[in-house]
Amino acid sequence: MVIGMYHYLCIGLILFLTGIIGSMLAKNVIKVLIAIEFMLTGININFVTFAAYCGNEKFDGFIMALFYSGLGAVELAVALYIFYLMFKKKEDESIEAYTEL
Repeated sequence: MVIGMYHYLCIGLILFLTGIIGSMLAKNVIKVLIAIEFMLTGININFVTFAAYCGNEKFDGFIMALFYSGLGAVELAVALYIFYLMFKKKEDESIEAYTEL
């Protein structure tokens, strides 16, 4: 069996949908952040797949994947710091405890 473009796109779609469902159903802030990282990973897989299989000579898909990886790292660092500051104040990791900023 040859692994083709549609296999990679299905993996990216599954990761993206897992991230959406996880971010909607999770009650813990850390689980929501991990679900958002799943969504970014699914997007990166799709960018790299289209760049590899669609004859991209300028490496646009690879550059966008690197950009989104960096963006995901910065987003996670900022979100964890904000969560740390909020956790020091309320000492609860549930999303329901944080209704105002």
